Amino acid sequence: MSEYLVLIYENEAAWEGADEKVTGQVMSGHEEFGTKNASSLRGGNALQPTMSATSLRRDASGKLLVTDGAFAETKEALGGYYVIEASDLDQAIAIASQVPAFFGGVEVRPIRVFD
Repeated sequence: MSEYLVLIYENEAAWEGADEKVTGQVMSGHEEFGTKNASSLRGGNALQPTMSATSLRRDASGKLLVTDGAFAETKEALGGYYVIEASDLDQAIAIASQVPAFFGGVEVRPIRVFD
């Protein structure tokens, strides 16, 4: 079995405008996903909005630069993730396709293991 990171990218502006009915549907969807896939889940969390992010970079001289905001500004931002275990990429995709991402989509990436 391998582990995969399922990254959930969504439009934050759409979230800000969502009413209680929609947010309730999303939360129910995540609860259902967790129940249905409990044996494959290894972890996961929702993230605070990108305005709460702090980005760290080093310039050419190695000096650390700390800035408020996300690393990259995009229409869809990383809003949460799951770590799953699956036999192969096809199974990981089958699991990830169940993640409720009302305002965007998900990305599946294998977790690298260093021997």
